[in-house]
Amino acid sequence: MLAILIIFIGLIAGVVVNVLADDLPHYHRPRLPHYPDGAARPVAAWLGITAFLLGKREYAEGKKLSWRYPLVEIACVALMLITLSVQNGNPGEISDLQLMFWLAYMAIFVLITVTDIEHHLILFSVIIPAGVLGILDAILTPGQFEPDLGRALTGGALGFGIFFVMYMGGFLYVYVVQKARGREITEVAFGFGDVMLATFSGLILGVEPLLFAIFITVVLGAFGSILFLVISGLRGKKEGMFVALPYGPYIIIGTLLMLLFRSEVRFLLFGY
Repeated sequence: MLAILIIFIGLIAGVVVNVLADDLPHYHRPRLPHYPDGAARPVAAWLGITAFLLGKREYAEGKKLSWRYPLVEIACVALMLITLSVQNGNPGEISDLQLMFWLAYMAIFVLITVTDIEHHLILFSVIIPAGVLGILDAILTPGQFEPDLGRALTGGALGFGIFFVMYMGGFLYVYVVQKARGREITEVAFGFGDVMLATFSGLILGVEPLLFAIFITVVLGAFGSILFLVISGLRGKKEGMFVALPYGPYIIIGTLLMLLFRSEVRFLLFGY
């Protein structure tokens, strides 16, 4: 029965995430679900899934809702069900209040992923409330799976410090790339939104899990960059090394793994 409730919550969260992903990057006030041209979507099409299933996907001649809408809803449901399974797998260790915080994080992570991939933006209007939520979580639910306030603030400071150094290093990278290309570039190698996201990760993880999350982030980021360069090379594109790639999803993957599966990750990496 609880799983059915979580599915319902996940679908509603998916609708909200899609609305925010449509409006916030353009600094618009969030509205009811609408098509990209601004026209209101019928209630039956508020869910991306039902819009596809009921033939409400098309909003103008030759223009249709993208696959992002149902995929976001499915992602929210899947992540929330995984979170519930983690609670069920650790009976008595993860409170229902902790579960609610984690469910909120799942929706936040999906929203950040979408805006970073689509717009290369990690919005302060999302990450600052998320940080406040993380601090509130640390105050109300300190325990094995969540740091107390002191460890949360230390983790947040560490995440900020490490990624701020990387952020500053990004300016050096841009300078080198400008020299290599012989002209000014506008791409950002590493955005300040990534710094704030790492700060949020530190708040909800604490110091030790954050270090593991950073390790995972760097490894996955390097692998993703190499894969992108290989694919660009195969396609005959020579600008691959000068393209700014979203880094937020890698931070989120590392954070998710250490939030939900820290014991398993530690055992896999170090055997204890």
